[in-house]
Amino acid sequence: MPTPLPHRQTAVRALITALLAASFATQVVTALLPHAVLLIAATGTGLVTEAALYRWQRSMASAFAKSHADVTVRQVVRDLLLVVGLLRIEEQDQETRCTPLLAGLLLFYVLHFAIQAVSLLVRRTRTLPVLTRNIDASALRLSPAPPALLLRRPGHRLPVFGLPATAGLLAMAATDERRIAAAGIALSVGLAAVGLGQLLLRLLPGRRPACEQEVLDWFDAWLAEYRPTVGLYFSGGASSAYQANMWLQPLARLDGRPLIVLRERFMLQRLAATDIPVVCLPRVSTLMRLEQSTLQVLIHPSNSGKTSQVLRIPSILHTFVNHGESDKLSSCNPYAKAYDEVWVAGPAARERYALADVGVEDKDVVEIGRPQLDAIRPGDGPPTGPYTTVLYAPTWEGWDGNPGNTSVVAAGENLVRELLADPGVRLLYKPHPLTGSVDPRAGAADLRIRELIRAANRQRGNEAPASSAGTELADRTAELDRLTTSAFRTSADHVERMLLQSVPRPEHAEAVRAATAAWEEAYWASLPVGEHQVVMGARPTIYDCFNRADLLISDVSSVISDYIASEKPYAVANTSGLPEDAFRETFPTVRAATVLTPDASGVPALLAAVRDPGRDELAGARAELKLHLLGPAEPSSQVRFNAAAEALHAAAGKHRERAALRMASGIPGPRASLDTAGAQSAAVTPPAAVPAPSGPPAAGAGEGASGA
Repeated sequence: MPTPLPHRQTAVRALITALLAASFATQVVTALLPHAVLLIAATGTGLVTEAALYRWQRSMASAFAKSHADVTVRQVVRDLLLVVGLLRIEEQDQETRCTPLLAGLLLFYVLHFAIQAVSLLVRRTRTLPVLTRNIDASALRLSPAPPALLLRRPGHRLPVFGLPATAGLLAMAATDERRIAAAGIALSVGLAAVGLGQLLLRLLPGRRPACEQEVLDWFDAWLAEYRPTVGLYFSGGASSAYQANMWLQPLARLDGRPLIVLRERFMLQRLAATDIPVVCLPRVSTLMRLEQSTLQVLIHPSNSGKTSQVLRIPSILHTFVNHGESDKLSSCNPYAKAYDEVWVAGPAARERYALADVGVEDKDVVEIGRPQLDAIRPGDGPPTGPYTTVLYAPTWEGWDGNPGNTSVVAAGENLVRELLADPGVRLLYKPHPLTGSVDPRAGAADLRIRELIRAANRQRGNEAPASSAGTELADRTAELDRLTTSAFRTSADHVERMLLQSVPRPEHAEAVRAATAAWEEAYWASLPVGEHQVVMGARPTIYDCFNRADLLISDVSSVISDYIASEKPYAVANTSGLPEDAFRETFPTVRAATVLTPDASGVPALLAAVRDPGRDELAGARAELKLHLLGPAEPSSQVRFNAAAEALHAAAGKHRERAALRMASGIPGPRASLDTAGAQSAAVTPPAAVPAPSGPPAAGAGEGASGA
């Protein structure tokens, strides 16, 4: 059941619908009577309502379009009724004098539909089979996009271009002056003709981007020149980009020549700043061109429907690293057995796969730690300021309806009330972005929690920071926007963005990281002292919230596995219905946590333990659990990550040698290794294997590359 709309939004939609219906009905009546004043008023009301519709109710405009009452239909009907009214107002013997006006209006609509047809052709020429970032694509004749009004927004284009004609006809109804109507229609025709001409120029051979075959040939040549060795493969929805973003920095630090492979065009802009070359290959046929490249290892941070497509490439070995580890079943999905290896943080995940018995063999599990957790600072003792900062970061409700997935529904409000009741607590509430997407009760509880926080802030009367803090945040925001978003026009399409990002910018990612860190410092400094916060969006990051918190309260999720790197106290809400002993036994990540019941009665004692180390009986357990979840501190996670990549790269090289032997011997075979290939290689000279990369490492690659 969908979440009900707020009453105010429902009322606005009802008002807009009523105004549109009333304006058309009035136009019909006044055109037949006729009545000039009411006809003008009804038409004007319809135009103003259209503007409001596209300004504030885009989803409603889409609903009208699905009902075959889109803006083109509405505008044609509106102009038709206006013309009928004008003809009825005129004397019968003067009707022929309106013929030129009708012809001009008809010509305008012909041009409008011609623009729509040509815009489809232009969009087709600008839909490339390969999109890139951080790769010089100047050979593809990329160019800025035409105005969005011409290319992608017919709903805006018709009212804008047709406004002079409609205004002229209204003026004629009021003044009986045909010259005004003729001038308005001529202006609309002129605007449409100019727009059509601009689009037609884009279809000239020298103005179009490279054709599909040219792009594919260029891509093959680039692969041969760059010679990638290890890549990150990602496919997902608009809200899942964080799953790939958390692996960008570890990937950039690998030895070799890294590459990022995406499947959805929109993901190019959701991917965070990186110096690594990025390619987007939407079609399977284009994806398969990777088989002939030097790419031998692909790292997968998530499963998706399109993952099976890339797994068909026999020359590449694949490993699953996941975007987070928890005790949930999703962290040991049976799909993982489709990969050649599964890379996990530590022994806990290895045990999880063994207990789950989903077909992943222990020999294929490699412990690498969590290299992205370097950003999390270790705890430095109990809170020293006037406030204890508590981060409540519940997960979402999941797909299976298990009440233990999220605490928001059964315990969230109780937890927040208990925390807000303590005058020494500063609460940071960071819900999962998918909260409420499956269960509307979770979305409703989330809204109530936010209202509790707003009410607490009104009662607290927090001390405002110095005005200079707000100025500093504005400066840092402007700098971060300049590095990340301001390069694009709102009307830019994928080709224009590809053009602007086709010049590799060494150290750009490092500059963005530095700017982000500066923004985060300015953000926290700009907040009123002690004010509770609802943290949404990409900034500040969950890891930055970890660093600001003295205590985490969460659910059974990967948030716990990452937070344990700080060794600071944490608690888990038990909404599963299991007794506490069984809850701890079922979920190993809870073993070093304070378990809270849905009534939140344990919150006061938990806060006392956080503030007084003498009452903290779980510090030793947290240190042990950190080792169990994340593995040893030495060698570092990044070193282990790199070593795993090198080992899998070497295995992929041997696999290619065996495949070459089979091809040379005329023996077809599956992807599985051939036991006798090693013995044969001593007597048979195999065809040349794919050589290791040569030349200087790419931007973002590590020094002393060994080919992993």
